[in-house]
Amino acid sequence: MAVPVDARTLAVEQMRLGDHAFAHYADDEARWGVLGVFAQLGLARGEKVVVLADPAVSDDEVFQRLFPHAGSSEAAREHGQLEFTSMRELIHPQRHFTAERQMGRLREETEQALADGYAGLRSVIDMAWVQDLEMDIEGVMHRELHAEALFTDRRYAEICTYDRRRFAPETVEAMRLGHPVALLEQPGQLGASHSEQGLRLVGEADWSTREQWSAAFRAALAGSGCDEPLTVDLTPLTFLSVTCAAEVLRQVNRSGSRERLEVHCTPFHADLFRRLGARQIEALVLVESEGATR
Repeated sequence: MAVPVDARTLAVEQMRLGDHAFAHYADDEARWGVLGVFAQLGLARGEKVVVLADPAVSDDEVFQRLFPHAGSSEAAREHGQLEFTSMRELIHPQRHFTAERQMGRLREETEQALADGYAGLRSVIDMAWVQDLEMDIEGVMHRELHAEALFTDRRYAEICTYDRRRFAPETVEAMRLGHPVALLEQPGQLGASHSEQGLRLVGEADWSTREQWSAAFRAALAGSGCDEPLTVDLTPLTFLSVTCAAEVLRQVNRSGSRERLEVHCTPFHADLFRRLGARQIEALVLVESEGATR
């Protein structure tokens, strides 16, 4: 099942405290990539990281998967900055999950992390716990759709990751739509979404994604008239190679005269476009912005 990319999709590197994100996987080997980046960035930013992984996987294996090169993460685990637990342990002594109990415990954990001197708390939650606790999916969906209070003060961040083999496609899609942020499935991917406003690209534009990058621009240029303004949002990109930037200018030149093409991008990427000759394209307007609009 293909999971759509839309205006809420981000790369995991762009997550910050206050974000509540949906992630997904359908491969036991690939499922650790996004979670590992999220956990590693949390430690690097001085946040406490709590991991509630698939209950069928041991804590030691989860640690090795998330931190394959170990290093300072071993010390973080020893000192309590990195913690492995489960939903069953989190809601103890209650035996049955309730949204109120879970959210209350996460608030307590956030307050304790701040009291211990951390910048905030981020948690990784594999939704395999739903089957482990024999929880009805309606109760889970209610919690996911009504958890705003955990995130409003921007001291807590959370990834809820869904195994597409465990959950029905309609449940996965409802959860994707219900989260304020949806993540690309893997680090290093490129996602493209087309709308009436234009084209939005998220993730990494490099040699491995260049064909997808080129095809997305061709479709956007072909789908808009030359007398209509076209907006291309590149602010969600985490990487833009020289080759891919040059491809943008090449396609714009080949598409013929155009009324206006706005490219929204970071100052760094705007400078790259100018160095490659963007000033010579009259219809091209670079709109500088610091990162994706949230």
